[in-house]
Amino acid sequence: MGLQHTYQGIRVLDLSENIAGPLACMIMADLGADVIKIERAVGGDSTRLLPPQREGTGTVFSTVNRNKRSVALDLATRQGRDAVLRLARDVDVVVESFRPGVAERLGLGFDDVTAVNDRVIYCSISAFGRGRLGHDRPGYDALVQAFTGIMSLTGDPDGRPARTAPSLVDISTGMWAGMSIMAALANRPRQDGPVRLESTLIDSGLFMMCHQIIGLVAADFHPQRLGSAAPSTAPYQEFPTSDGSIMVAAATNRLFQKLCSAMEAEELVDDPRFATVTDRVHHREDLTTELEKVFVTQSSGYWLARIAAAGVPVGPVHSLEEALAHPLTKERALVVDDPAAAQVRLPLDQDRDLPLVSPPPLGQHTEDILREAGFAPEEIRALVSAENTLP
Repeated sequence: MGLQHTYQGIRVLDLSENIAGPLACMIMADLGADVIKIERAVGGDSTRLLPPQREGTGTVFSTVNRNKRSVALDLATRQGRDAVLRLARDVDVVVESFRPGVAERLGLGFDDVTAVNDRVIYCSISAFGRGRLGHDRPGYDALVQAFTGIMSLTGDPDGRPARTAPSLVDISTGMWAGMSIMAALANRPRQDGPVRLESTLIDSGLFMMCHQIIGLVAADFHPQRLGSAAPSTAPYQEFPTSDGSIMVAAATNRLFQKLCSAMEAEELVDDPRFATVTDRVHHREDLTTELEKVFVTQSSGYWLARIAAAGVPVGPVHSLEEALAHPLTKERALVVDDPAAAQVRLPLDQDRDLPLVSPPPLGQHTEDILREAGFAPEEIRALVSAENTLP
């Protein structure tokens, strides 16, 4: 039995939307849990409508909602709320990502859910937490990147702060939430009563900056924007060549000597400005200038082969298209690149031939799941009819 069956028999009620919460629930789904996604009857999860779209569904939604079942309900109504609470009776985990206080106003807060299920693991995901200062503060990935200092240290030294292209904070928050849920499930035999978990974007963003934070607090080191370079060693950055650019990671004295030999620039090894790692960091701009003079004389392919042969870590700077087309990417089989069923598998040691179930259309499983939960036919008809007639 592989990892894909780890949480078989576990049921998760997914009340979240956007990226972090749905990703946490999808991790559980990919590992075998039965994940029931509750969506607004009109429009559903807001990411369904975001561009770019595939067959009318946003690709952001498709990325983090596979292997789930969709139920469409109006949570603003008593009937919709009561239906969710009936479903919550028989689940192991509830995940919600409302702004702090909204779940309680809807009647779906921790106390409401634990009143019907005293063994539930209840995970709340928000931007800044439910504390006095954070609970009213709106937040998305980019706002948290800005707040935590990530943007201030991303980009070129003479440029403006930049947001990272991946939604790093959203994605890492989903991963931390998933790990918290897994830990709570593992602790269940020793835990009486319900468990309340909280996962926040601000905590994830700050942890992303852990090296920089400890450098500042413990060593009074004030990091600056360095483009592709690393603050603690050099040369460790992207360099332009005659037809593109390459990434070089000559982090140690030994690797620097090998790099200079491969570049036929041995005089740099004897230059006192570059004698040690500390010297090279201190004279980073001078070193970059000297290396760039050599790199631009030959193509990326030439330098990749020559530097790699010298035993120095070096790699191409790919576009996304080039990265996906590379044979190594194909070998890893993480990306299902069939346009009709494109998905990126979790980077876990799973069977990569295992088919992935595409995200469901809005409300596809509403009647089936209500029936499983013991709703009478007339109750199902009333709920479905109510949702279908919403403005």
